[in-house]
Amino acid sequence: MDSVFDELYKKYHHDVFQFLFYMVRNREQAEDLVQEVYIRVFKSYNRFEGKSSEKTWLFSIARNVAIDYFRKQKGWKDRLMEKFDWSTNQLKDDYPIPEEITVQKEEIQWVYKCLEYCNVDQRAVIILRFLQDLSIAETAQALGWTESKVKTTQHRSLKLIKKHMETFYAKEESNIEKVRVER
Repeated sequence: MDSVFDELYKKYHHDVFQFLFYMVRNREQAEDLVQEVYIRVFKSYNRFEGKSSEKTWLFSIARNVAIDYFRKQKGWKDRLMEKFDWSTNQLKDDYPIPEEITVQKEEIQWVYKCLEYCNVDQRAVIILRFLQDLSIAETAQALGWTESKVKTTQHRSLKLIKKHMETFYAKEESNIEKVRVER
């Protein structure tokens, strides 16, 4: 079991971490959740039937761990919304997404910011489909959904991201025009 566990860890640790990082957007929390995933894997590997790939099975566990985390955090968004003056820019992400470090294109940063507007299920589908390159069938297996639900959720997620991207572009164009007028 130890060699199988070690192999799973070496093979998929980065993918599981990246998935959880995109879900919770906090490096330390993602590391803690990865540990929780592998604790669950260690405890339940003997029940793994092999009906799906190990990677799909791991993402399924990671998704459940993320959902458990969000359930424990229930109510934090409401408290946060009350404390901030949203008319000023008080939020700053101290933990850039790995791709933001290597790819400094504005559009990519906007897409990642738009992920915040997606609900947990939408975010999970986008991450699994486009960042982890899982097929629709693999994503459905990982999430325990039908392929139809994955397609629908993906469509709605992309539509939501597109809407917010257009808003970002409109704001950016407005800011550029203001700068031109002021000069």
